[in-house]
Amino acid sequence: MKQIPRSISPEIAASQLQVMDITMNCRVLGSGHPLLMIMGYGSTMNLWESTLLEKLAEHFKVIVFDNRGIGGTQTGTQPFSIGQFAEDSAALLQSLDVEHAHVLGWSMGSLIAQELALRHPSLISKLILYAAHCDAKMFPPSPEVLTMLTDTSGTPEERGMRYISTLFPENWLHGNGQRMKEIFFRPMGTIPEESVGRQAAAIDEWNGTTGKLGEITCPTLLITGSEDKLTVPDNARYMSERIPDAELIIIENGGHGLMFQYPEIFRDSVIGFLG
Repeated sequence: MKQIPRSISPEIAASQLQVMDITMNCRVLGSGHPLLMIMGYGSTMNLWESTLLEKLAEHFKVIVFDNRGIGGTQTGTQPFSIGQFAEDSAALLQSLDVEHAHVLGWSMGSLIAQELALRHPSLISKLILYAAHCDAKMFPPSPEVLTMLTDTSGTPEERGMRYISTLFPENWLHGNGQRMKEIFFRPMGTIPEESVGRQAAAIDEWNGTTGKLGEITCPTLLITGSEDKLTVPDNARYMSERIPDAELIIIENGGHGLMFQYPEIFRDSVIGFLG
């Protein structure tokens, strides 16, 4: 795949690769050891901020992509599942001739990353699980948060704002209106409602990795926010005690979207762990 010059914005430079039964939309920035970044539920790779990607690309060959059925990636013929998304990720690395990569997964992406580590351990150098759980039923969100997530009333804008409000602590949200515009008021690409629904079903149907955490043998870092309302920090604490020699970083006042709240802390934590 042709190297993307550092001066080109990752919002513009993208490539299409044949991966299994789909054409996958991806971008590659920088050089060095590959770092695959797996996006979370309901969004495209455009949600990764350019400043984060550019800083990481000073150290690594950063690979971002749209999950199956989202953005510029085809839906394909395979059923949506966390396991299938993991196989898509492995096939992408193979299509790029990547034999070993660091892997960072956020939220749903962290579930995919766990499956990838278990199914294809030889592909992964180091693993970062950000806003992760291994069983959604173990330490679930509060009933109030679940109600906000499942409330389909109102306009698309109102539904979107309800979802965004679950990503951040209330005290931070109220004082950062301009930052919210920087994060979310930019082109995200095509996000079909049907595909988002199929992603949600894939998350619900995932069996989890509770009994397999000890089989994750690559160096692993868990990053969580102390105020994460969607994936409460007890999940990361539990996982860090069961993944061999795992490291845990809890960012004070951080929510599910802590990488947007404290981008420098998040970036430095990633680079410091990956080396």
